[in-house]
Amino acid sequence: MFYYLLKYVLLGPLLRVVFRPRIEGLEHVPASGPAIVAGNHLSFSDHFLMPAVLKRRITFLAKAEYFTGPGVKGRLTAFFFRSAGQIPVDRSGKEAGQAAIREGLGVLDKGELLGIYPEGTRSHDGRLYKGKVGVAVMALRAGVPVIPCAMIGTFEAQPPGKVIPNVHPVVIRFGRPLDFSRYAGMEGEKAILRAITDEIMYAILTLSEQEYVDQYAAVVKAEQTAAKGEKGRRFPRAPLS
Repeated sequence: MFYYLLKYVLLGPLLRVVFRPRIEGLEHVPASGPAIVAGNHLSFSDHFLMPAVLKRRITFLAKAEYFTGPGVKGRLTAFFFRSAGQIPVDRSGKEAGQAAIREGLGVLDKGELLGIYPEGTRSHDGRLYKGKVGVAVMALRAGVPVIPCAMIGTFEAQPPGKVIPNVHPVVIRFGRPLDFSRYAGMEGEKAILRAITDEIMYAILTLSEQEYVDQYAAVVKAEQTAAKGEKGRRFPRAPLS
């Protein structure tokens, strides 16, 4: 119940004023039945903007850190995510991927919309990164279509590290559903999962017109952070012997 209060009374109208979203291709989102909406991820605001413009309820798999943050900001973030019906997923450990898949399939089994960001994390520079194959596994196991979605302008509206967003127009563009029924029963084939994921990412790329990077975003972030750390050292490390 509180989900709809947030969407139509408390948060939704505010988001429309701040971001002035233009919606394209909304007819591609099915009016009923299970489906996956796979999108790019440019901003913290993405979690709230897409649900605000969809006619149906959508559930996202959100990183567990959004529910456990310290202080007032952490409690507010957790409150909004819980109120919006989002599911926390622990991304650490070997079983993290399987846990996310189980949670996602549970949403689809109930005939609902599942929102997922195949990149696995927010883009730190506005580019589109290589997708992880979990979205392909869920699409095949559940036998559901995948609707590609592009968030355009949210990076400029609320780039990483910015708490209060800029007033900036946003476009939310949905593409035609992707049908992978021809691969039914092949979710154990790594090459098939990679091909499906790449097809989804290409559809998102076509909609968003971003620059594409054929690497995982988390890996690139880690490499850049390490490189900055090396540059920040004033003196070389002392030899061990």
